[in-house]
Amino acid sequence: MKSSFLIVLFFCFSTASAQNIPLYVGTYTDESSEGIYRYDFNLKTGELTNKKLAVEAINPSYITFSSDKKFIYSVGETDDFEGTKSGFVNAYSVLKDGTLHFINKVSSNGAHPCHIQLNNDNSKIAVSNYTGGTVSVHSVSKNGEISQATQVIDHNKGSEQSHAHSAKFFKNNLFIGDLGLNTFSQYQLNDTHKKYELKAGYEVENNAGPRHFEVSQKGKFIYVINELNSTISVLKQQKDSYVFIQNITTLDANFDGKSFCADIHLSKDGHFLYGSNRGENSIAVFKINNKSGKIQKTQTISTNGDWPRNFTLTPNGNYLLAANQRSKNISVFSVNKNSGNLTFLHSIDSPTPSCLLF
Repeated sequence: MKSSFLIVLFFCFSTASAQNIPLYVGTYTDESSEGIYRYDFNLKTGELTNKKLAVEAINPSYITFSSDKKFIYSVGETDDFEGTKSGFVNAYSVLKDGTLHFINKVSSNGAHPCHIQLNNDNSKIAVSNYTGGTVSVHSVSKNGEISQATQVIDHNKGSEQSHAHSAKFFKNNLFIGDLGLNTFSQYQLNDTHKKYELKAGYEVENNAGPRHFEVSQKGKFIYVINELNSTISVLKQQKDSYVFIQNITTLDANFDGKSFCADIHLSKDGHFLYGSNRGENSIAVFKINNKSGKIQKTQTISTNGDWPRNFTLTPNGNYLLAANQRSKNISVFSVNKNSGNLTFLHSIDSPTPSCLLF
């Protein structure tokens, strides 16, 4: 009888463990936050539990995984690294208990790094420096260590102040969203010199302030979310460059306050697009016409918090989680796979969340 009870107990524990996946949370460190946190997220119930500090760090406001999830990289959003006007980048290995082990730290070559992204084979990393107006490219070794920058792309132009906000690799391209210069730039890798060279700079209309962006699976369309005028710009590929085909508001027609866009993500199947509004404090949901690439808004839903700086979708696409920076909470939504629309489930307190990572 006792052995049967233990078998049932073990089965229940194993099933519950299999339903849980880790969520890492980057933060702005203050009186409530000490660094990067880890939670268990239940894929069946949508519950977040077992919060613990994964590693102490200074302003790890944006974090990213290697593709095998053995390493995590974070920015250190500061402007005084080792006596320079620069922030820094940290490399960590992920330990069996979910905590993070520090590997090394290097300069980001610009003040206030706010975004970091690896290429597909984990050999390069790009860091966007908001105040510095630069994007630094680094090599990454197989043991996870980051090199000093192999290239620093400086967007500052005399009196024109760049605010590089995000950069992503796609095939041999490096795309950069620059809020300060109001440009979305396309760089291509020169195979001879192993450096990224400017292919084209696309100026976004109405001083929109491009912030983050998503590239469709085959690169045919790019969706840029614009912070300053709360819009999404859609670009379509023409040969090896892009043209604008649509600009659409992210705000509800009845909203008349101040609002600033933040984050943007595609659904796992590529049929829907999501964007966050800080001020309106909402997630806007769009349906994508997969032939034309154009989008149509289907829902605006409150994030049940203040200042949704970042959000993410679970790997199975069944949930969306929003990080409300000012109200210090994470809100969980279920995703309707047919319509893409969201339903609010619950929220938990979390110390100054700024980036969510599955």
